[in-house]
Order: sequence, then structure tokens, then C-alpha cells
Amino acid sequence: MRPIAVDAMGGDRAPGEVVAGARTAADAGIPVLLVGRPDAIAAAGGGDLDVLASTEVIEMHDDPGRSVRRKKDASVLRAAEAVRDGRASAMVSAGNTGAAMASALLRMGRIRGVQRPAIATPIPVPGSRPTVLLDAGANAECQPAWLVQFAQMGSVYARTRYGIDEPRVGLLSVGEEASKGTGLVKEAHALLADPAWSVGSGGKFVGNVEGRDVMTDDVDVVVTDGFTGNVVLKTLEGGMRFVERALLEAMTSTEELRAAFEVLWPAVLPLVTDLDPDSYGGAMLLGVAGVCIISHGSSSANAVVNALGVAREMVEADLVAALASAVQA
Repeated sequence: MRPIAVDAMGGDRAPGEVVAGARTAADAGIPVLLVGRPDAIAAAGGGDLDVLASTEVIEMHDDPGRSVRRKKDASVLRAAEAVRDGRASAMVSAGNTGAAMASALLRMGRIRGVQRPAIATPIPVPGSRPTVLLDAGANAECQPAWLVQFAQMGSVYARTRYGIDEPRVGLLSVGEEASKGTGLVKEAHALLADPAWSVGSGGKFVGNVEGRDVMTDDVDVVVTDGFTGNVVLKTLEGGMRFVERALLEAMTSTEELRAAFEVLWPAVLPLVTDLDPDSYGGAMLLGVAGVCIISHGSSSANAVVNALGVAREMVEADLVAALASAVQA
């Protein structure tokens, strides 16, 4: 397997955490290619790993479109080019999401037939498989046909990554009835109600779902526009962090509660792991002609390891070919 190109300079904790994660993955047998400034990578302890040198970095606050056009030697662009040129089998970046998406789209190109790539994010469902939410931010405004294609790609991804034979696809709306929602939702519902869309993808449309259904095992794939999807994602992240902080403060407020917390912690730890974004590695950009993992900006070394693991699995499963087959069916 060709190495996975890792944007060593992307993310709030780069290059330290990125390099540490890449090293752990490399020690576990995943071939990696660090992309970035060689001196910074060496200072972070990655000097003996394979490095593709680049001199520029697209920062988290930079405008994605302008930066991708102007910073031709940016690490995230070089990572995408490595995939395009066959030097790498996939790319991983925890940097500027817009820049990672633009780099993958411009350098790798779209899968033939894909109208718009979409960001597919796994949403944790404690005790069950994650729900795949897409689009989580690539396309703020969408057309009904795009949502149908998101359903196709999301179904293929759920089948490939989580082994779901017939993924249940829900359309995010403000009510379960087909008459509820915006014009976009109503038109998309009518298209998804025709089972012809699922040929090649294996998905099954179960109708409208609401925000409260995203973190349940009632649905496997939730489809929406990128604006709504990103709001849902960030709201869930903020809500879970608030609950975690509140519980931690409550359970450590007195000596008695701290003692009880120490006893309970082993039972609580699996839930904490399930809800930790780092456990999932990152989101998948579906629709580009290559495997592209976009990790959270605050990704730890553990998140990088998991992202590289997912990238390897999707390359070995030939996800891109499966997506192409579904879209062109």
C-alpha cells in the first residue's frame, strides 16, 4: 500500500500532535508520508519518517479559496497532489477545513457523475454504530438532486465503513410528515421516495427524521444541506462538552462525590470514549477521486492515529470505486 499523506502543519496542535500520531500509526504498520516544513517536522520528532517538503501553511483563520490559489506550496495542497500523482494512497488533514476540501477537489478532481462532494461525519450513538451525517459543511446551499446523491454516497460509506447491508437513510426536517420542511426538503423527499435512487448504493429511505433522531439507532444515514448539517454538528459538539463539564464538576465538588466518581469512572469511561470526537478520526470528503479525511482542528495524536486507520481501511476497501459505481448506476 502506498503511504498516506498527512498534512503535518494543519491543525491547532500541529505539528507536534500530528507527528506523534503519525509515528504511532507508522509503528503499527500504516505507511505515512508527512507533508510540511522539514525543520518543523524534525523538531517535533518526525525527522526519520518519510517527508514531502513544503514551505507554506494555510492557517486556520485564512480564507480557504484565496489561500489555495496563492499558497501553491502549502502542505495541504502538496498532500492532495501526492494522492493525485500516485505517491500517496490517501490524505489526512486537521487544518483549515475549507482549504482541505478545496485542495482535494482542485487537485484530485471529482468522481465522474458527482455533482457536489459532501462531508460525511460520524455522529456517536452510544451502544450502537455511529450515524453518518452529510453534508456537514461543504455546500451551504443545495439542490434536491444533490441531497439524493448525498444519500447514495452516504449509504455506500455506511456499508463500507460500518458493514451495514441496507443503510436506513433519513432526510433531516422539522417533522416526520412528508409535508413538513422547506421547499428543498419537500422536493428531496419526493425524489428519495422513489426507490430507483438506491440502485447501486443499497440504501433504504425511511422518510423524514428530526434533530433528536441523529444520535439514535433509528437511522444510519442522515442527509441535509451543508449549512444545516454544520449547525447540527457544532450544536451536538457544544452540548456534549457542556454535559461532560457539568457532570465532572458535580462529581468532584466534594470529597464524598470524588470517592464515588473514582468507583464509577471505569463504568463511565466507555461512554466518554464513544462521545469523544478523537475516537472517530475525522470526517470523510465523499465525491472526490481519492480518499480524503478531514479531522477536527483540535485533533490529538490519538485522533490522527484513528484518522490514518480509517484512511487505510477505506483505501483497502476501494471506497472511491464503490462510490463511482453507485453514482453512475
